[in-house]
Amino acid sequence: MTYLKKNAVIGALMLVASIALLPPAFAQDCEQETFEEARYIVCTLEPGKADLRLFWKGVDGEPYRFFSSLAEAVGKTGRTLTFAMNAGMYRVDFSPMGLYVEAGQELRPANTAKGEGSADLLPNFYKKPNGVFFFGDTSAGILPTDQFLRRRPKVRFATQSGPMLVIQNKLHPAFLLRSKDRTRRSGVGVCSGGRVRLAASDDSVNFHEFARLFRDHLKCPNALFLDGGRGVGIFNPAMGRNDRSWHGGFGPIFGVVE
Repeated sequence: MTYLKKNAVIGALMLVASIALLPPAFAQDCEQETFEEARYIVCTLEPGKADLRLFWKGVDGEPYRFFSSLAEAVGKTGRTLTFAMNAGMYRVDFSPMGLYVEAGQELRPANTAKGEGSADLLPNFYKKPNGVFFFGDTSAGILPTDQFLRRRPKVRFATQSGPMLVIQNKLHPAFLLRSKDRTRRSGVGVCSGGRVRLAASDDSVNFHEFARLFRDHLKCPNALFLDGGRGVGIFNPAMGRNDRSWHGGFGPIFGVVE
């Protein structure tokens, strides 16, 4: 078997494993919300009802990069991609920056490296603590990376990103109330009742404002930053959204399949 054919087989098996044996379909609830005069799209999912999965590579072994590419691949399996969103930071080759688990397989190890430079100039991923969002068929969680690695919970899906936005109801200590670092931002929280809330700003906000959205408005005791600027995107045909990343595409992608 050639290398290309082997990659294609592995990619096909990963896609099937990612969407097979799904729990009953449950349409995610996405709404346009305003918090402190900034506009957001907030999507609420209930583990065990919403068919949330992580996707990275297609049957050709190459990253999907675009929501439309993922939607086409899912369509070929007889299902429908109803929602997608960027799922964490990625390198120039669209590979995840840190831990990435898909359908129970760890495809990238955790990244515990320390960034170089002063605190205000560190890349966002390295503003410790960063964290891991993980989920299975019936539950989800967010932990700082060091705690996740100590506990090593068994998970079906996981993505590492950073920084943490909210840690046990406290904002990340590096965030400044009047910071001028303002851009579009995306993140995920595990909130009251175990609900997962994915949010993306349509306006430019700083980290302090974005973290308060999760803690004070969405009632999420733990939340994780996913990406900012041109790496933020949502796919939701019901809302007419099929965003593109102007970095040339996305790396890991959250997808809800029905």
